[in-house]
Amino acid sequence: MADVPEGKRITGRTKIFFLLADPVGHVVGTAVLNAHFERAGIDFAASPVHVRPDDLATVLAAARVTRNLAGLGITIPHKIAILPLLDEVTDRGRRVGAVNFVRRDPDGRLVGDNVDGIGFATGLARHGVEVAGRRVVQAGAGGVGRAIAFALAEAGAASLGIANRDAAKAAALAAAVRAAFPGCDARPAAATARGADVAVNCTSLGMRDGDALPLDLDGIRPGAAVAEVVMTPATTPLLAEADRRGCRTVPGRVMLDEQMALVQAFLGL
Repeated sequence: MADVPEGKRITGRTKIFFLLADPVGHVVGTAVLNAHFERAGIDFAASPVHVRPDDLATVLAAARVTRNLAGLGITIPHKIAILPLLDEVTDRGRRVGAVNFVRRDPDGRLVGDNVDGIGFATGLARHGVEVAGRRVVQAGAGGVGRAIAFALAEAGAASLGIANRDAAKAAALAAAVRAAFPGCDARPAAATARGADVAVNCTSLGMRDGDALPLDLDGIRPGAAVAEVVMTPATTPLLAEADRRGCRTVPGRVMLDEQMALVQAFLGL
């Protein structure tokens, strides 16, 4: 048998993990997961898998019978669509209405959770961004936007403006947030950060060349913070514009970094 080259050695004992996305060119989460589990001394290997929406059910059926599969990461555009295909969803995932990680139990059951929001809020706090009592505006009411909206309200945001291309979707999310956290004045809003203390992009805008800014930063308060969920590129046009205006910036990678210990516990590794 030839010598194994330097690097990660994957064997039959390795816990396998797939991150499902469409497209996959922007995915960096698997590298973060692999680095985390390597530091933790756990035999684990994660890889992105390009899955079209029409093929999601087929891939999950295969996951149920893949016995060395530890779980799945779920990202755009599958975070909401996957819900009815799972056997169980945590209370947190149900409240958000989307999941971003799925555990495969030994009997093949698939259990979903969502740690996007708690990871994002924890990352803001670690970067010195105060949410409690502040005026927050976010762009996006999709899977990650839902998770972050609930987490920002739970962290004590005084108000939360939610901008979305589908105004009805923004209104529905705002109503759900108000019902769960009555102390947060969550409302649908225009895509502007005017008067905001914290502005958050929860859309995919910024991933592709030529994308429009998800939020107009005119009138944002001096010293305000602008945070991203987009991880590639590391400095999105929104963050570049925020930096030009003297705002504090928090890159998208921060949200994922803060989720690693939560994911390890959820997968039982």
